[in-house]
Amino acid sequence: MTSQQLNLGELKPVLEQYATGGRSQLLPALWAAQNIYGYLSEPVAVAIGKALKVPLADIYGVIEFYTMFYKEPVGDTVVRICVSPVCTQRGGREILDSVCEHFDIMPGETTSDGRYMVEAVECLGLCDFSPSALVGEVPVALDGASDPKSWILSPNPAPLGHLEGDPYWLLGSCGQVDPTEVAAYEGCGGFMGLKRALQNSPEFVIEEITKSGLLGRGGAAFPTGVKWKFTSQAAGEPKYMVCNADESEPGTFKDRVLMEGYPLSIIEGMVIAAYAVGSHQGYLFIRGEYMRAQNIMQKSLENARAAGYLGKNILDSGFDFDIEMRSGAGAYVCGEETALFESIEGKRGFPRLKPPYPTDQGLFGKPTDINNVETLCAATWIMANGADAFRSMGTEGSAGTKVYCLSGDIAKPGVYELPLGITLGEILQKAGGVQGELRGVLIGGAAGTFAGPDDLDLEMSFEGLAENKYFLGSGVVNVINTERDMRQILYSLAHFFAHESCGKCFPCQLGTQRQLEIMDKAVQGQLTNADLVALEDVGFAMAETSICGVGQMASTAILSAWEKCPDVFGLEESFDG
Repeated sequence: MTSQQLNLGELKPVLEQYATGGRSQLLPALWAAQNIYGYLSEPVAVAIGKALKVPLADIYGVIEFYTMFYKEPVGDTVVRICVSPVCTQRGGREILDSVCEHFDIMPGETTSDGRYMVEAVECLGLCDFSPSALVGEVPVALDGASDPKSWILSPNPAPLGHLEGDPYWLLGSCGQVDPTEVAAYEGCGGFMGLKRALQNSPEFVIEEITKSGLLGRGGAAFPTGVKWKFTSQAAGEPKYMVCNADESEPGTFKDRVLMEGYPLSIIEGMVIAAYAVGSHQGYLFIRGEYMRAQNIMQKSLENARAAGYLGKNILDSGFDFDIEMRSGAGAYVCGEETALFESIEGKRGFPRLKPPYPTDQGLFGKPTDINNVETLCAATWIMANGADAFRSMGTEGSAGTKVYCLSGDIAKPGVYELPLGITLGEILQKAGGVQGELRGVLIGGAAGTFAGPDDLDLEMSFEGLAENKYFLGSGVVNVINTERDMRQILYSLAHFFAHESCGKCFPCQLGTQRQLEIMDKAVQGQLTNADLVALEDVGFAMAETSICGVGQMASTAILSAWEKCPDVFGLEESFDG
């Protein structure tokens, strides 16, 4: 469709809906416009800019930052094929090549009939179904897929996935009842935690969460009760409560499962957190590729509001709180909390310097509590069952259970809720054991560290892993057997970070590109000693000088592979730098 053929009259309701919100409504307005026209032409961008009072240069800066916004026409259906390290491990790039060959196009091009545009994406959060794709809004498992035409023309939606719990706390009735129905959720004990919270003071709620020992489950492991206390005591109004559901780390998919299978637990956790910190407005930020999860969460929000669990005077308590859902648009860096704030505010997702911290100056410059999906589900469980019950599992420094994401060469990939403190070997056995001979386990995701076959007695707790220089992160356990090409996997990790660097700071922007160049030479078998010295230097520079965790952790997995698997780099001895 050319710009001359565009009927801008269709955009009028969008502009009327979002104009009063100004720049903070930029991403929703862009999404709405792209859903109408298929792409964001110059006339559309100009109209949105005028309505929201945002300069056109800033509009284009945002469009070009996020990979899911298009300035030019694309196919009627976008076929996104995952080439993350996990999917690459199981043939994702070969599937991409076969689809492009079938349509006689290159990645990023549209078919001659305009029906499809095929592109590679870094991760779809479908790691338990790897290799995977997203056909329009339909998530598809491609294991065993042969004819590209069949699964593209008639995509079969991937199921929720394999879930297992021992104990089955946070997963609760995940996938067992209609996830959006309030009555079904109440029948499983839902909203008991919120009712208990509202019957007590905000200080009681903060004390209960603090007493439980709950650490943030998004990766940083900051004490949740302390964060809530800091936010509640911070000067400034209004205060905001934000749920970070921008799950984009390769190997991580637990939040997707919780949103699709147990969404009301997340909403309940957000209301509890908001009550504790004194917030009356919440934002649920979900990554753009999680279209199915967004639809489920939106319906759940509507049902919770209709049942009196959101909005004015919740459960006749006098407490007001509501949630607005926001969609990301393809940027891994927005998983970093301050970059996420920038996105909600209608900007490119550039991380902010810290301090100030979000508890003092977060979203819109106001005190903000931001928690991960799993953290909020844990808070819901704690308020319903008590801090002491939560502490009955886990270790002294890592209370409760953890939801692990098992993928790769394991018999039963899926989401496993298990007590913190069990060993890596026990987790692998819970998932049916390794398929083939074990080469390594990537713990913590793309920004994690590799464990070897001799490390199966590692204690999977925050403190146990830290003592051994490992990082639990979001709970990724990606298993790799000896049949896989480790060089290609490491190249995929380097490619991921080079692609996802936001470019704000030079150490990350240049360092990830240099790391990718070195790993490309590794794939070609052309590494030199000078390359290995440079790889170490680049990793050190990024870790010490990057603004946010993307650059600080971009080399962690690759350097740990150097230590555990020196033969991958053509070395006889391990790295001891």
